[in-house]
Amino acid sequence: MQVSIGTKNKAKTAAIENIVNNYFEQVTYIQLDVPSNVSEQPRSDEETRQGAINRAVNSLNETGADFNFGLEGGVRIIDGLMYCCNWGALALKDGKVITAAGALFILPEKVANEIRAGKELGPVMDIYTNEKGIRHNKGAVGVFTADLIDRTEMFEHIVKILIGQYLYQKS
Repeated sequence: MQVSIGTKNKAKTAAIENIVNNYFEQVTYIQLDVPSNVSEQPRSDEETRQGAINRAVNSLNETGADFNFGLEGGVRIIDGLMYCCNWGALALKDGKVITAAGALFILPEKVANEIRAGKELGPVMDIYTNEKGIRHNKGAVGVFTADLIDRTEMFEHIVKILIGQYLYQKS
């Protein structure tokens, strides 16, 4: 089975590989830098979901793989508070697309204000934590959950939902 991954982000690729390897054998992976065709910092569930779909479909179009994944993080506003939202998409070789969402968690006002000013969460978090490349490991979710969950684990949940939906629809 050939699986394409519409990103080279380490947390996202690890999530996909960890889950897919639990359910399928003889898997080869292709990691691609494909565009999400949405803004650098998606600002709604709809835009974040569309970014995940676009990454999955762009991966499918480039590789023709059996499974093509897109994972996207964004933000959304609920009652004036900014939450981080996360979406995933699985594009199948026949063109069918399955989507799923994951955890929502609140961002502190200091971080939210930077995003409202037009900045992207990843670089804001690097400054906030004084670390580099935080989006490739624990991510904002790790910081704001006291390291109880990291970005890979958060995206694993989404990938598991995508695979589960695929298996259910196939049966």
